[in-house]
Amino acid sequence: MNSPRSIKIPGPDHPITVAPNPARVVVTLAGHTIADTRAALTLREASYPAVQYIPRADVDMSLLERSTHTTYCPYKGECNYFSIPAGGERSVNAVWTYESPYDAVAGIKDHVAFYVDRVDGVEERAG
Repeated sequence: MNSPRSIKIPGPDHPITVAPNPARVVVTLAGHTIADTRAALTLREASYPAVQYIPRADVDMSLLERSTHTTYCPYKGECNYFSIPAGGERSVNAVWTYESPYDAVAGIKDHVAFYVDRVDGVEERAG
């Protein structure tokens, strides 16, 4: 019997902010530009490094392959993953997304994020 998942609300003990990133964000791997956007959202959570969430519309989704891997975050919800076949074993589950995020982070719906060590670069560029 499955117990219900706990849902936590960000607060002073575990702050989460989501804000537009004014920089252009480019993700590359194996000579491919996987994503290129001027509409990234920067998510800052507690003491973790900031993460760039990129609109799916600015990601070459044809280079990604949905995986069966899933995780759960009590602050953000159910998380789904994609691998990037061009990156081989290193890029398995390199991309994650919250397809139905909790209200506190609703802005990241229809966005994906990349593990920086599983791609060649997640670069913030001026203009």
